[in-house]
Amino acid sequence: MLLTGRALTADDATSTALLNCLVREVCAPEQQVWPDGAHLVVRLPRAGVVLRAGLARPPAGPTYRLVPPYEERRDDTWIPAPWDRLADLVAGELELATGRANPEFLAQVGDSHTALAAIIGARGEPRPEHGRYVASEQALVAGHRFHPSPKARQGAPADWLRYAPETRARFRPHWLAVREDLVAEEGAPGAFAALEEHGPPAPPRHRLLPVHPWQLGLLADRPLLRRALADRLVVDLGPSGAEALPTSSVRTVYLPDADLFCKFSLDVRITNCVRKNAWYELAGAVALNERLPRVFAGLGATLLAEPAYRSTTLADRRLYEGLGVILRQGVRDLPGTPLLAGALADPYGTFLSELPALSTPDGALAWWDAYVAHVAPPVLRAYLDHGVVLEPHLQNVLICVDGDGMPVRAAFRDLEGTKLTAGRWDLSGLPARVAEALTYDAGHGWNRVVYCLVVNHLAEIAAAVADLHPALDAVLWDTARRHFAACDGHPQVRALLAGVPLPAKANLRTRWSRTADRGATYVPAPNPLAVGPL
Repeated sequence: MLLTGRALTADDATSTALLNCLVREVCAPEQQVWPDGAHLVVRLPRAGVVLRAGLARPPAGPTYRLVPPYEERRDDTWIPAPWDRLADLVAGELELATGRANPEFLAQVGDSHTALAAIIGARGEPRPEHGRYVASEQALVAGHRFHPSPKARQGAPADWLRYAPETRARFRPHWLAVREDLVAEEGAPGAFAALEEHGPPAPPRHRLLPVHPWQLGLLADRPLLRRALADRLVVDLGPSGAEALPTSSVRTVYLPDADLFCKFSLDVRITNCVRKNAWYELAGAVALNERLPRVFAGLGATLLAEPAYRSTTLADRRLYEGLGVILRQGVRDLPGTPLLAGALADPYGTFLSELPALSTPDGALAWWDAYVAHVAPPVLRAYLDHGVVLEPHLQNVLICVDGDGMPVRAAFRDLEGTKLTAGRWDLSGLPARVAEALTYDAGHGWNRVVYCLVVNHLAEIAAAVADLHPALDAVLWDTARRHFAACDGHPQVRALLAGVPLPAKANLRTRWSRTADRGATYVPAPNPLAVGPL
């Protein structure tokens, strides 16, 4: 672990995530958090329990650097508080705060802990031939630092370890051949041609359809698929000859031979939701891909295109969605070396410290200046000038760096999370359910932009830079302000610069209420863009 020198353990990572959520969503908004020397003390407002954690350094904006040991006060003594005790305490506090129980919560936290322990045990050695980009995609061992169950994953580890990016897995996708009249496809003609070049020959009057082998196993008992295979309407061609490398989202894989991504469906709950490609998301990706290139042409950033999807029209919606695959543009044409932003922010990793540009405080400040310049203005202008709600969280942004590690371009990805502001785009030609899934109202859209850009992304990158050079803590956000101030003609940005609290997505409360991710609520978080002390 970069902050403490300790090896990453499932116990410590689970405890850290639980306490991060508790501080952000429950204790800090009720002024029940205070520093005490090298510790952060946290009081559960309703249960009255007092906890403390090691504090690597003072908080920087809306993020914390909590480190073991984690302790609970009994009378006048501090005693160890293991991860499962913390989970029980968090559950008890939330039940008192909301007036309702959630019998699933402790199981989800336990599943995440089990998965993390299995990942740490199975993590292989880096493969230099895959390069730094793939290594960054597969670096997020502990996952989201502000989520109570960041590695919760449906199924036993034996079901999914072979497909897990965190274990540095690689596998061969499965190929089906679907009779031409049963193929569902939208998007750019010929978009799948480059992928098909790396697949087996299809039987006459059939077209190739790649499938995630985990998903194929989950769908194997569907009666309609079994009949279609028996009647050779669908032909099982077996595993691909080309390898796929799972990326940080698990279900999206990179095929380096074709320089393409396949965003597969997985009827599996991972962290928050079942990761299937709903029919309206398949159509929505193509609809956005037709509309957004002209927006990005003037933003100085790259949007990785999703030019087409393919599935089958067999009369079973679960098969239509479950076999639906979205094609995504590769990374070979990006300038420099793309790196996943999440890997740069990861306090358990070393990606940021290995970039030569950050070896000195002056170099690190120049690096941060360039980083914010490439990430923040495109996101703000997309929303303010065009009504496009990007989702620039740490797993959706690639930072292209030069040989010294200096940022030269940002690439945004995943059209599932990209939305359009209601009323600013003509979506009358789309089916009503597709248009609904593609839109946010203006307030929801702005909250999503600010949370993803500032709280989830820039605050975590800033904290990682300050881990390397603590003296920069006081000046990083002064530098960032300049890039936000370029958009201060807009009232929303002026409010940010005036210090209004930031909207932080309430992952803990959302899991407790079992709300769909789209309906997640927000809690106020300190705004580091404000002038003066927080």
